[in-house]
Amino acid sequence: MRLLADENVPLRSVERLRRDGHDVLAVSETAPQTSDEEILLLAEKEGRILLTFDKDFGELAGSSAFPLSCGIILLRIPLRSADYITEIMIEAIDSRSDWMGKFAVVEPGRIRLRKM
Repeated sequence: MRLLADENVPLRSVERLRRDGHDVLAVSETAPQTSDEEILLLAEKEGRILLTFDKDFGELAGSSAFPLSCGIILLRIPLRSADYITEIMIEAIDSRSDWMGKFAVVEPGRIRLRKM
């Protein structure tokens, strides 16, 4: 799966996703301090699913200024440890293949999806 990890996604999680065969571009590695709008445009341009903890992307996804076909996964996972976050994230990502064009909220044991 082609993913774009926002700066707030732990690098340990990014590395694990890569080891598991996902194509992950990490904002923290390539373009730190990029605006949310630019991140969404990058995800759209490259056909990637955005992984983030930033709730602002929910508002941007619903904005008419951003008609998007990429996917957004908003992680609402307690920040216990990078390992805990990684396990919940990977379990959720691997449970579905229909993330594109959807805004998803991932919580432990629960995924809510809606079309963008």
